[in-house]
Amino acid sequence: MQYWRYTPRKPQHPGLLLEHCYLTPLGISQSRLAKQLGISRRRVNEIVNGQRAITADTALRLSEFFNTTPMFWLEKQQLWELYLASRQSSCVRPG
Repeated sequence: MQYWRYTPRKPQHPGLLLEHCYLTPLGISQSRLAKQLGISRRRVNEIVNGQRAITADTALRLSEFFNTTPMFWLEKQQLWELYLASRQSSCVRPG
C-alpha cells in the first residue's frame, strides 16, 4: 500500500496575513476593523491569533473592505486547513 501526504511548505494562517499585510501596514486596529466590518472585536482577534477560521461571510466583508476578492481569503483558509489535515492523517493514494 502506498501512502501519500500533502506536504507543502507551512502556509501562514490567514489571520497572520491579515495582521501583517493589512492591519499593521495600514495602521488599522482590530477594533476599528471589527467596527467597519460590523463584527465583534473578539471575532477579529480570534482570526488574527489563528484561533478562528475565515468563513465565507467574513471573506465577503474583508474583500469589500480591503478591495480584494472573497476567494483570496477563502483560498488562504483552505490552504491552512489542508496543511493541518495533512499533518493529522495519512491519505491513501487511489490506484
